[in-house]
Amino acid sequence: MIKIQSFVFGPFMENTYILSDETGESVIIDPGCYERGEKDTITGYVSTNNLKVVKLLNTHCHIDHVLGNDFIKEKYQVTLASHEKEAPLLKAVKTYASNYGFPNYSEAEIDEFIDENDTVKFGQTQLEILFVPGHSPGHIAFYNREQKFCIGGDVLFQGSIGRTDLPGGDFNTLIQSIHQKLFSLDNDVTVYCGHGPSTTIGEEKKSNPFCAIHMA
Repeated sequence: MIKIQSFVFGPFMENTYILSDETGESVIIDPGCYERGEKDTITGYVSTNNLKVVKLLNTHCHIDHVLGNDFIKEKYQVTLASHEKEAPLLKAVKTYASNYGFPNYSEAEIDEFIDENDTVKFGQTQLEILFVPGHSPGHIAFYNREQKFCIGGDVLFQGSIGRTDLPGGDFNTLIQSIHQKLFSLDNDVTVYCGHGPSTTIGEEKKSNPFCAIHMA
C-alpha cells in the first residue's frame, strides 16, 4: 500500500510529495523546500517514519519544483531522475533564482533521464511514466495503476491547467497531453497536482473550463 504525503512549500505554494510503501523505501517528487524550516519538515517526516529515500524525481524543472534538489541529493545520497528535455530548464534556474528571491539556490544536475517507456520502482511499488509536455518541453507524470493515482505536476489542476507562457510552453501541446494521456485514464484516478488540491480525472473531464470533454 502506497502512502502519499504532501507538503506545501514557498511563496509559489508548491506541492512536494513523498511516496512510500510498506517496505519503508520512498521517493521524493518535486522538492520545493528552500528555507531551513522546510528542509527540516522533509527530514523530520523521513526520520519519524523510518523511511529510506531511494530516488529523487522531478516532473519538470521550473524553479518552484527544484529548489530542494541539491539538498535532497546530498542528504540522502540519491540520484535525480527527470526527462532529458528538462535539463536546459534546470540548468537555467541558477541564472534567475536570485531574481525570484532565492539567492542561495544550489544547482543539482539530472543523473538519469527517464521517459514514457520507463518505470520507477521502489520497494514493492512501480510507477509508470506519462510524457505530458506543454507546460514545459519534457514534463512527465507518475502513474500508479493499482492504487489509481497520478502525480501530475503542473499539467492539470482542479478547474484549471498549467500555464503555457513560460519558455518551452505551448497551449495546444498541453491540451493534447491532457486529452490523450491523462483523460485516457479511468475517471476515478486521483490527480495529485503541483499546486492546490487534488482532483480526479472524471471531474476534470466533466467540468474543467479549459479542457473538459463534457461540460457540466
